[in-house]
Amino acid sequence: MSLYIDDPARLGEERLSDGRSLGWAEWGPPDGSAVVLCPGAATSRWLGFGAATVEALGVRLVSVDRPGLGVSTPAPGRSFSDFADDIRQLAALRGLGHPAMVANSQGAPFALACAVEGVVSALAVVSGADEVAAPEFATPEFATALPPDLRGLVDRTARDPAGAEEFFAGLDAEAMSAMVMAGSPECDLAVYREPGFAAAYRLALAEGFAQGAAGYARDTVLAMGRWPFDLTEITVPVDIWYGERDTGHSPDNGAFLATRIPGARRRVVPGIGGAVLWTHAEPILTSLLNKAAPDRRPTDRRPTDW
Repeated sequence: MSLYIDDPARLGEERLSDGRSLGWAEWGPPDGSAVVLCPGAATSRWLGFGAATVEALGVRLVSVDRPGLGVSTPAPGRSFSDFADDIRQLAALRGLGHPAMVANSQGAPFALACAVEGVVSALAVVSGADEVAAPEFATPEFATALPPDLRGLVDRTARDPAGAEEFFAGLDAEAMSAMVMAGSPECDLAVYREPGFAAAYRLALAEGFAQGAAGYARDTVLAMGRWPFDLTEITVPVDIWYGERDTGHSPDNGAFLATRIPGARRRVVPGIGGAVLWTHAEPILTSLLNKAAPDRRPTDRRPTDW
C-alpha cells in the first residue's frame, strides 16, 4: 500500500439528465461524511488521497471524472456552471446530501463555481490553480510573478480561446507527466516517485487521456481564462492550502485569492510544494469536516494564514 493513496474501494458511473455518464470513484465508508474531490489537470477519478485517513475520519471520498476525462461523456463547449450542475445531480443520484468538496490544482475554479452556486457545504482549495488571467485585480507583484511561459499561454488563451484549446488538445499523458515532474521541487518529487503513488498517477493520467485530450484542453482554456463568476458571492466556508515551495499554481500562494473570498482561511505549509494534498490529508480533511458541520460556521470573516 502507498503511503499516500489507496486504490478506490468502489467505482461506477451515473447517468445524468441529458443522457451523459459521469464517472466516479469512492474511498472510505459508504455511510461516511461525503466529500467530493475535484481532481487536478488531466487526472481521472482513480487518483484519490488520504490513504487510511478517510477511514479514520469516517469520510466517504468521491472523486469525479470531469466531462471528456476518464469514463465521463465529453461535453464540448461546457462551462463552469455546467460542471456545478453535474455535481448537483451526482450528489442527488449518489445520496451525498450537501457534500463538502476538496479541489486540487486545475480543479480549483470548477470547485469554486460549485461554491458560488451553493452546491457544496464547505470547500478546501489545495494547491489551487489561481485566476492568472485577471492581473488587473491583483497587486503588481502577482502579475509580474507569472513565469514567462505561463504568461504567454494566458495571453494566447485570451486572444484566441479556440486556437488555445486546439493547442492544448495536442498534449498527452507523457507530456503532462513530464511537465509536472520538471516543475516540481525535490520535496514533491519524493512523493510523486513513491512507487504506489507513481503507479496510481500513471493510471490516472492514462485514464484522463483515454478519450483523447479534448477534455483536458477544455478544462485548461476555462481555467486559464477569466472566471465568469463572482467569488464574493461564496457564502460557504473556504480553506485555501498551499505548500510554501509551490511556485506553479499561484504567484503568491493564494494570498490575493484569499482576499477575494469572504471569510477564506489561507494556510501555507512549510517544507512542501504542490504535493501538500497527499502529505497533509489529515489536517485538510479535519478542518473541512469541522467547517461543513452545521454548527461549526466560522465567525471571523478575515482571511488568515497558516
